[in-house]
Amino acid sequence: MPDLTWLLAQSQTEGFATFFDKVARAPLGLVVAIAGILTGVRLLLWPTLRFTEPDDRFGVYVAARIVSEVLDAAIYAGMVIFMLVRPFAFQTFYIPSGSMIDTLRINDYIVANKWAYRIGDPKVGDIVVFRPPPQALEPGQEDTDFIKRCVGGPGDLVEIKDKKFYRNGDVVAEPYVDYTYPLQANGPVLPKNLWPEVKQADFKLVAVDGKYVPLQYTRSIVNRMPLVSTNEDDLLTQCAAEYVPPSPQVAAQWLAQPPATIPPGHYLFMGDNRNGSSDGRSWGLVSRESVIGKCMFIWFPFYRFRATP
Repeated sequence: MPDLTWLLAQSQTEGFATFFDKVARAPLGLVVAIAGILTGVRLLLWPTLRFTEPDDRFGVYVAARIVSEVLDAAIYAGMVIFMLVRPFAFQTFYIPSGSMIDTLRINDYIVANKWAYRIGDPKVGDIVVFRPPPQALEPGQEDTDFIKRCVGGPGDLVEIKDKKFYRNGDVVAEPYVDYTYPLQANGPVLPKNLWPEVKQADFKLVAVDGKYVPLQYTRSIVNRMPLVSTNEDDLLTQCAAEYVPPSPQVAAQWLAQPPATIPPGHYLFMGDNRNGSSDGRSWGLVSRESVIGKCMFIWFPFYRFRATP
């Protein structure tokens, strides 16, 4: 039987983390409104603090002074955190999916450094929080932030062939990559001896009619468009609707295009859970303006406190 004391403590701790995350994401308008209310309370206390005679400064006066000082500290701390720290320095984020397994796990809470990308640009290998392009979002996800690993920046040529990752023509070791059991993106990591059994589409970026199209392909399908009548690889090339070729002939034309380099001001992101992540292979590039911050460390659960590789 589970230890009920441990379960209660765990639920309380997770509740604290969820509460902390919600507070960290509070809209600025709400923060300003709360600060205004607290300031109003302090103003109501001011006559008591100002006009109470020295000989009468006990009881109600002491309570009013304590409340006023606490509110004063809360107002200033809130303004510093929500108007300076959160917009320009650090912010916490919650991990809701398994796309970064096993580097980041579901229900991890991370701290992202926003200042890092105010004074510099994302680098290959960084784990980055960003606003996804519209084609990556489902209805109701408009305010959702994504977190993936940067696998390519401006000028890089990125390809995946036979499950090997190439950057600028060279095979790149990816020690952070894992595979989960097929169709279980949020499940456990697949043992490495079973990785060869996992099917994965090849990938390249191609230029088509002035736009950059992420291409996932096998011998029989390109971005969900079958090249032949019999196709067994449909699940391997899930992608945004706008990147589905209108016909097998167009699919073949796209496939014949040479790989394109990532254009200026854009980045390619992929999840470490390489067969369980909807990422740049499905919905394309991310603009520099959409980058939010660099993941620095996991802060909760506390037993997983660590810097992120």
